[in-house]
Amino acid sequence: MNEDNRPSLLILSGKCIGDEQVLKVLCEHYQVHQYDGAADAIEALRHGTYHAVLADAGDFMPLERQLVGAQAQQVLNTIGEGVCVVDAQGICRWSNHRMRDFSPQVFDRVKKICAQARSIFESQVQHLPGTRPRSKKFSIDGDEDQYFELIVSPVIGEEDGDGPRVAQVVAVVWDASSGKRLQQKIDAIDAAGRELARLESESIADMSPSQRLQVLQEKIITFSKDLMHFDHFAIRLLDKRANKLEIVMSEGLPSEALEIDLYAQPEGNGISGYVAATGRSYICHDTEKDPRYVLGLTHGKSSLTVPLRLFDKMLGVYNVESERVGAFNEDDRQFAEIFGRYVAMALNILDLLVVERHTLTGQLTDNVVQEMAQPLNDIVTEAQSLMEEYIGDDTMRHRLNNIIDHVSDLHQSIRNVAAGPKAILGEVEAEKDKPDELLFGKRVLIADDEANIRDTIANILRKHGCDCTVCKDGYEAISFIEQAPGSGFDLVISDIKMPHRNGYEIFAAARRQSDTLPVILMTGFGYDQNHSVVRASQEGLSSVMFKPFKVDQLLDNVHSAFGGPVTPATANRVTPFPA
Repeated sequence: MNEDNRPSLLILSGKCIGDEQVLKVLCEHYQVHQYDGAADAIEALRHGTYHAVLADAGDFMPLERQLVGAQAQQVLNTIGEGVCVVDAQGICRWSNHRMRDFSPQVFDRVKKICAQARSIFESQVQHLPGTRPRSKKFSIDGDEDQYFELIVSPVIGEEDGDGPRVAQVVAVVWDASSGKRLQQKIDAIDAAGRELARLESESIADMSPSQRLQVLQEKIITFSKDLMHFDHFAIRLLDKRANKLEIVMSEGLPSEALEIDLYAQPEGNGISGYVAATGRSYICHDTEKDPRYVLGLTHGKSSLTVPLRLFDKMLGVYNVESERVGAFNEDDRQFAEIFGRYVAMALNILDLLVVERHTLTGQLTDNVVQEMAQPLNDIVTEAQSLMEEYIGDDTMRHRLNNIIDHVSDLHQSIRNVAAGPKAILGEVEAEKDKPDELLFGKRVLIADDEANIRDTIANILRKHGCDCTVCKDGYEAISFIEQAPGSGFDLVISDIKMPHRNGYEIFAAARRQSDTLPVILMTGFGYDQNHSVVRASQEGLSSVMFKPFKVDQLLDNVHSAFGGPVTPATANRVTPFPA
């Protein structure tokens, strides 16, 4: 037989294995490797491959035990967790390589915890005969924002006169810093989401929609900084009629970025347009290398954009940027998507509260609850999905379960807010057949794409002596203004958001006809997509009215526009702008 192909045989010399003739025969058929001591044989087995082992029966069992022990030690030195054995005196009798890599401070704390755990185990063994103490889990803080967890298990020794003893304990220690940070972030998302959706009626009842949005914006910016550590942040909401993404709130956005028109289209409209069109989140790891990235932060190096949506309804996009390349990862994406659901829900709550959906508050309440049911369920689904990833981690699952528990509280909070102040347009009946001396004969143009609103306003003002012209969109309103002889109208009342032309364009058309023509703008939501209010207020806007409003609020704003008095009870509801 060719020697290179002969199987390898390890021989541990002993009392019965030493016959020269036997060895000679074995060498003819095997590659023989002979060792005189068990330690040398074990070392050879650890580093070499052998097809058979030959030893005296009395030596074989100790050799096998030592070999198994050596293999176990090798496994324990290979795993990623630290392992140590601590005796009754708190002295570490053995530890693996990973355990010895921990800092001395962490190692010392582990040994102290092991000593405390051994005392607990010993007490349980003594007072509950026949039972084996269960392992205990502990946590310790390390250096530089490190966090460790360990499981300590008892090693029951032989019984003495007093019964079984806990001779030693075994501790398995691992670095749980990433899990701790994940837990802290989930806690932050939970707290931020609850705070965003906690629009208690007593705290917002006296706020105008613009004030509510300001409060919400401050909260979103604060929480976004805490959660995403951004250098630039923006929320764009989708105008479905124009398919355009309008900036609602931002932080750190350069002025030139505000002027960029983006549409919900997958190509040619930046990352925000792609996310809004596809509904898929997008991580831009390097803005200089990503062809979809358009102008954002002056020194923006990476970005994260997620959709703001409620089940099948796309509201807009939530975008954060960083001055660092590769600042965002998949964990950030997942967290941003969960936080984005809370943001979308809070924005939608405000929208539902200020837009006139129905004349009965009870119907409005039901609509709010119905529209919020699915997004709340989506949050629960996200949390439950994460819980499945952390089976066995009771702490993390408890934190995630808190998010689920809070959803039921949000249901009631939404119902309370939606049923809040009953300030629906037309709720207060206007006085009949009682012309107002200040308003009598005044020519008023009323523009709103919702027929019930423009008709209701016109009917009210006509009862007070006004001559009203109604328009269904911005184009028609501007046409009437430009075609009217002279100054044309004495007052223009226009919605901000209408087809074809926005509120500022109508205000500008009125200004071209007369520098003194008063204009009142209306909005059905607290945000101003085209910045009409801000721009027009700098150029002489009379006032702005936030839907829903009462009849007396309408009359007071009209009186104020004509320079007349307002009623003391509603004076604080007029929102004038100085010329």
